Amino acid sequence: MNTKTVFIGGSRDVSRLSAQVKDRLNNVIKSGHRVIVGDANGVDKAVQKHLGEARYDLVTVFCSGDSPRNNIGQWHTHKVTPPRGAKGFQFYAAKDREMAREADFGLMIWDSKSAGTVLNVLRLVRAGKIAVLINVPEKTTINIKSTTQWNEFLSLCSQKLRDDLRERATPHEWEPAEANSDPMFFDADAQEQAGRKVPPAPSEDELAAAMNEALAAGDPTSVVDALGNIARARGMTLVAKETGLARESLYRSLAAGGNPEFATVLKVMAALGLRLEASKTHTGNAA
Repeated sequence: MNTKTVFIGGSRDVSRLSAQVKDRLNNVIKSGHRVIVGDANGVDKAVQKHLGEARYDLVTVFCSGDSPRNNIGQWHTHKVTPPRGAKGFQFYAAKDREMAREADFGLMIWDSKSAGTVLNVLRLVRAGKIAVLINVPEKTTINIKSTTQWNEFLSLCSQKLRDDLRERATPHEWEPAEANSDPMFFDADAQEQAGRKVPPAPSEDELAAAMNEALAAGDPTSVVDALGNIARARGMTLVAKETGLARESLYRSLAAGGNPEFATVLKVMAALGLRLEASKTHTGNAA
């Protein structure tokens, strides 16, 4: 039997496995592959439950830190030490990177929104490994075997998801494996066809001007959108460090449709070198 190691992961918002996913897991069990899985709630816990009910022993649970949050089958654990000072997403990403390195292929169970799940696909592809991505809401399965297939998939994703991926990935994960690889969809507007000039990204002054226009119009949604654009241009990791706020929380609150607390807005503006200034409006009723 040709035993392989399969990295199984997915979104925290998926807590129940579909029949399609269970069939895949049963094929893994039948093939006698070694399973490596994380310790989070959601897909990790649901996969552990399925493997535990099947009394499958070839399982290793990876965790960041001293002990796993979930280890339903009391399997062997592999503890990964995160980089010093790592918090939030980056604290737990250390184990995902280790699993992607150790696996022969991956099975990712996706809620169609999670950037972390898709980032694991990228890690596997960068390592020259096959990743099977099951989109649970759409009931579709994609096999991603190459950079070209990754690019095709990413081109269909939202700009927000691409932004989230780029911010969370390390430079090594994000950049092409080869300098002369196929055109990438990683940079803003990089999917433009060869020969078309890509317009330069707006400067921070231009972004700040857009925010002033939104403030003048009294449109909260536009203000949050403009502030998020400036923060992403500066680098959300740096903004998070300067504000003392979690990067994932900033992404959510400054995303389209976000609703950040006023204190968060002030902290982000201060970190970006911006300030609010009140001035009396003219009502037109003066003599």
